[in-house]
Amino acid sequence: MMRKMTLEQAQALPYWRRPEGLLILMAAAMPLAFSTWSALLNNFVIEVAGFTGVEIGWLHSVREIPGFLAIGVILVLLVVREQVLALVSLILLGVASALTAQFPSLGGILFLTLLSSIGFHYYETVNQSLQLQWLSKERAPRVLGWLVAVGSGSSLVAYLALVALWDSLGLSYDTVYMVSGGLTALIAVVAFFLYPQFEAPVAQHRKMILRRRYWLYYAMQFMAGARRQIFVVFAAFMMVERFGMAVHQVTALFIVNYIANMAAGPFIGGWIGRFGDRNMMLVQYGGLLIVFLAYGGIYAFGWGVVIASVLYVLDHLFFAMNITLKTYFQKIADPADIAPTAAVAFTINHIAAVFLPAGLGYLWVVSPGSVFLLAAGMASVSLGLACLVPRDPAPGYETILGGVRPAVVG
Repeated sequence: MMRKMTLEQAQALPYWRRPEGLLILMAAAMPLAFSTWSALLNNFVIEVAGFTGVEIGWLHSVREIPGFLAIGVILVLLVVREQVLALVSLILLGVASALTAQFPSLGGILFLTLLSSIGFHYYETVNQSLQLQWLSKERAPRVLGWLVAVGSGSSLVAYLALVALWDSLGLSYDTVYMVSGGLTALIAVVAFFLYPQFEAPVAQHRKMILRRRYWLYYAMQFMAGARRQIFVVFAAFMMVERFGMAVHQVTALFIVNYIANMAAGPFIGGWIGRFGDRNMMLVQYGGLLIVFLAYGGIYAFGWGVVIASVLYVLDHLFFAMNITLKTYFQKIADPADIAPTAAVAFTINHIAAVFLPAGLGYLWVVSPGSVFLLAAGMASVSLGLACLVPRDPAPGYETILGGVRPAVVG
């Protein structure tokens, strides 16, 4: 039941019990709680708790604190295996999400958000590490693309159920949160007992790792975290506040969004393998720059909900390309650095996330368009950093500014 097994030995198992099978199962389980929580959040806090942009900003700042403290994963891994920590974190995410509507006050929502966020961020930190350890460099882009599609498919199932049943059955926030969070926790418990403990070929360092040669990766992680907050916090909030979208309308938009991600995910992985990390980063950040400028145009020129919805879907598609950061790091990293660097990178990713939502919440009530123009500036910085990524990154050739280009064999 808790048998240890090397990755090579695991190849004799049925596919669904191999490491890739576990990654797929976890990719399907996490969105059941998290995506449902996100889909209902803005309507829930506005209708039930009376939140404004100020309170929603503080909520997301609290939500990002565990991400900022993700470096603590390194200490937890001294006593807990990564695979176990990933599943325990999923259980915490599911249980905390299930209880969200039980405490419809600012304090209660913030506390449960903190608990669910600990589960989410610790899961994501360890999951990223396991992906890069369990997948070969050759297979990683394609498999990561499929994992994006699986997560989108799981979210799609949850959203279709919301659209179909919210009005017809008169569902409540409490019922939906209980069911979705409970399913995530249940799947994680089953996976805990169903899968052997997989041993990666290279033992991971159990201390904090900061290497000068990873500086570009750290910088892009910082900008990704800062930029993501504006999308996660304010793009969806805009749909409810400015356009008055109801729960089923917001969920319908999410359905379109995830259908697009399901279709594009495998292609994105293939494109990374074909065109390289650098070129896909340039497409991603250039596209995000245009999208955020257009978001600002909604307030400057009074564009309607159709344009806003199209931009929201495009934003999500570009966000899915963020797997380029994983594949870039996998190519430049010492294999033993993957777990501790995943924790460090997650902390760096959330430095801005802790204060930006709260600070921008105050700017939002004065000038929402300015928030999106600030995001466009962040996308420009990311675009500039992507230009420093080599065409063929490798250890010792992490940026075009230094190192030795690896020799081409054949």
